[in-house]
Amino acid sequence: MMQVSKVKRPGRKAFTLLLLALVFTFLPGCGLFGGEKGEIGTDKQPQVQQPVTKFTGAKSRAISYVYTTKRELALTFNGMADRGTMTKLLDELDRYRIKATFFLPGMRVAEEPDIAQDIKSRGHEIENNTLNGLDLSKLTYDQMYKEIRLANQVIEKETGAAPRYVRTKTGTYNDDIRLAAAHNGQSAVISYSLFLHNWNQETELQKKQYIRKYINRGGIITLDIEENKQLEENISLIAAAAKDVGYTFVPLSNLVAEGSERKPLEEIAGYDAAKPNADYHQVPYNLIYRKETPRKEIALSFDDWGTDYTITHILDILDKYQIKASFFLRADGVEKNPNLARAIAEAGHDVGNHTYSHPVLDTQTAEQLQNEVVKAHQVITEAIQQKPAMIFRPPTGEINEAEARMISAAGYHTIADFDVDPNDWNRSRTADQIVKTITEQTRSGSIILLHMLDDLHTIEALPEAIEKLKGKGYTFVRVSDLLNP
Repeated sequence: MMQVSKVKRPGRKAFTLLLLALVFTFLPGCGLFGGEKGEIGTDKQPQVQQPVTKFTGAKSRAISYVYTTKRELALTFNGMADRGTMTKLLDELDRYRIKATFFLPGMRVAEEPDIAQDIKSRGHEIENNTLNGLDLSKLTYDQMYKEIRLANQVIEKETGAAPRYVRTKTGTYNDDIRLAAAHNGQSAVISYSLFLHNWNQETELQKKQYIRKYINRGGIITLDIEENKQLEENISLIAAAAKDVGYTFVPLSNLVAEGSERKPLEEIAGYDAAKPNADYHQVPYNLIYRKETPRKEIALSFDDWGTDYTITHILDILDKYQIKASFFLRADGVEKNPNLARAIAEAGHDVGNHTYSHPVLDTQTAEQLQNEVVKAHQVITEAIQQKPAMIFRPPTGEINEAEARMISAAGYHTIADFDVDPNDWNRSRTADQIVKTITEQTRSGSIILLHMLDDLHTIEALPEAIEKLKGKGYTFVRVSDLLNP
């Protein structure tokens, strides 16, 4: 019997280097070892490459979320796993009809181009995760440039997709990375609004609440395919959370194209309407709890901050009943999610000031309190890209004369408290109890206090409360309209 000798196959790394050598041999102007096209295998000595000169043009944009009020966000992935894992992942995305964006390392594409081709054929985007999926911040500019360039070339050769964006392994970036990206023709360096890692003994409820927190308009959610061990479960959680709030996933390029640029704070009219002012002792103010009026007009107001899930549901209820209300925003929440604040303003509601961090006023010095008001004013102004309604709502509703003068001196002369308080912030209060208090306490000119915090019964109570008040002949106006008819 003829004995057949076994041929030893090269390992993955050796195979990849060999394959890349062949790939780069045929890429225009790119010899893997520094020579020009066609030099490998000739008698010519390879040329010594000179370090790449740092790009002097404009840097690529740095994007961690897209400024938009559209109910859209992007689901993105880093890396490329084995065929079995990738097939399950792609099948799960098909199941939920999600079109995602995959940032692929060029080396992995060279190793298994059929997987990359499958990603593209299923309607997903392919972008650049550097040649080796590295944290570029630890490299020289020359190395950064080549990591991006070679990955671009491999991806385009194997899939026909020309990457527009680049992302480092961790999503971090610096000015040199943005320059190297621009040098290679990338329009943006992409980070994320959420990098979802592996769960650590969280309950199902905790997982759902965590995901819900980051389902934001214009958000960019990221999972590392090789690091994340619960890909299918996470896609299910993410898809369910988006469905609950009524948001859809779109490819990253669509999200970026539909976004807009934010003007810097100093370019927005009214950005300086609030300023610290130590000379407050004799400053007049207007503190109102209810407007005396013969008209059956009332104002709904909402305090604090919450997730897109809660605030979008409130906006949808108000839109259904064609009601304009007043929102007093806690600005440290706005700072993390400016798109949602802008959505409130675009819907035609008052956007008022509820301090930056929601301190109890009598714990603040005059300087601290004015800084809270001014910082909140600036954060809100930049988020909504316009001057807010110059109305202040004190945290807890408690305020004395000295505090009112401090706030007025800082630029907020009108302080709107409330006369109807159903204590909806108390999670033990049922929807029926909230509705009952509202309908019993409301009079002409009333300002009704509600909250946009998560996991209250406010969303459940709001439609019934509106219908009962309408049934009594009341019409709804904003606080600004109530005070300035």
